[in-house]
Amino acid sequence: MNAIELTNVSKIYRRYSGRQFSTLKSALLQRSLLQNLRPNEVFPALTDVSFAVRRGVTYGVIGKNGSGKSTALKLVAGITKPTTGTVKVEGRISALIELGAGFHPEISGRENVFINGIMLGLTKREVQERFDEIVDFAELREFIDAPVKTYSSGMYMRLGFAVAIHVNPDVLLVDEVLAVGDEGFTHKCLDKFGEFRRRGKTILLVTHSLPLVERFCDEALWLDQGHAMTHGDPKRVVDAYLTKVEEGESELLATSKARAVEDADRDGQERQERQERQERQERQEGQEGQEGNDGQQAPSSPDQSRRVEGRWGSREVEIVDVTFFDKDNQPSFVFHTGDPVSIRLKLHAAHPTDDFVFGIAIFNPDGVCCYGTNTEREDMEPVRLAGDAEVTFAIDSLALVDGTYKVDVAVHKRDGFPYDYHRLLYTFRMKSRSRDVGIYRPHHEWRFSGDVQFKS
Repeated sequence: MNAIELTNVSKIYRRYSGRQFSTLKSALLQRSLLQNLRPNEVFPALTDVSFAVRRGVTYGVIGKNGSGKSTALKLVAGITKPTTGTVKVEGRISALIELGAGFHPEISGRENVFINGIMLGLTKREVQERFDEIVDFAELREFIDAPVKTYSSGMYMRLGFAVAIHVNPDVLLVDEVLAVGDEGFTHKCLDKFGEFRRRGKTILLVTHSLPLVERFCDEALWLDQGHAMTHGDPKRVVDAYLTKVEEGESELLATSKARAVEDADRDGQERQERQERQERQERQEGQEGQEGNDGQQAPSSPDQSRRVEGRWGSREVEIVDVTFFDKDNQPSFVFHTGDPVSIRLKLHAAHPTDDFVFGIAIFNPDGVCCYGTNTEREDMEPVRLAGDAEVTFAIDSLALVDGTYKVDVAVHKRDGFPYDYHRLLYTFRMKSRSRDVGIYRPHHEWRFSGDVQFKS
């Protein structure tokens, strides 16, 4: 039997951007009340969503911000009504959505517990019977007679959570409320959820904590822009959601890359123009700039001690495109720890040359060089480079921990004279389910002997 059932549910909100009146009199005097009360547009928070939660099941709802998760929970709680479709719920509901809603700041925590408990459907006697348990769970015994306005935000939320959790509902609705206290209190909340599951209660959980969904939920639903994308096994649903998130991140990083290269190219041109003006001025004053590199003066570049984005070089050999490829040889900027990664440079040499070096460096967000190399360091002797060419730097297993990284790519002469240097213009992201720290994650395993045990 289903405890919760949504059938073809849509929820549409209206947006108003007309003039706002402070009083009814001012609105009537303007003679445009009806016109200003017409909605300018509508916004579908949910569109034709259907799902059912069986009695005794813990059901997770995931999705990015604005996907309709909280709207779905409020429909189940009866806080708002669907525009179309039907919502059915069997049994008493307790909604952990707006914790402490209805608390009066001027009266004590004790009085607020009674008022809030009655609002949630308990009788005064039932609140009295559970009062000590509520106060002890909230860890507010010595503050319970103080006015709620003197509580910290954590104390306020803990009291609201404790009241809502002790209503003894048949259906518990939870909307991202596990960050209501310290680590110890969070574990108490999770233990309480576990107790609810053992007692056969139905739990509808909305959260951004994907490990929590995989750990606690029997089934899961993924919402995206108000549409139900997929539902079923939590692991499968979470994996599908993460795949979509990674695609979005990759598209965003690709856009950022294009913008960074464009900005760096413009800044490099401006820097080159300033250098040329300075050289003309020096010639006019009869001063000769110091030259090197076989009569070439190295193009101006930013201070090497500062890790700032930029592009510089003579462009005699130009890097015209940089693309990252994943394990399936598809362009991407999001990878998983240990995946193979390839970085491809497309080049154009205006004139044939036998003096060239290709280089790659990877940096973490703090500017620490995780790895750097070039063809000169790896004893590759240049012979010829002409016209259009491609260079691919292939990594069999990129063992970096979860995080965001930036890449330098460059082509220069053997003495360091830059043809085309791209500093920190390319960003990629590493994903990992492991909570490692540092930069590098070597392949490893744990071995134990003797009486050493861990929970499975």
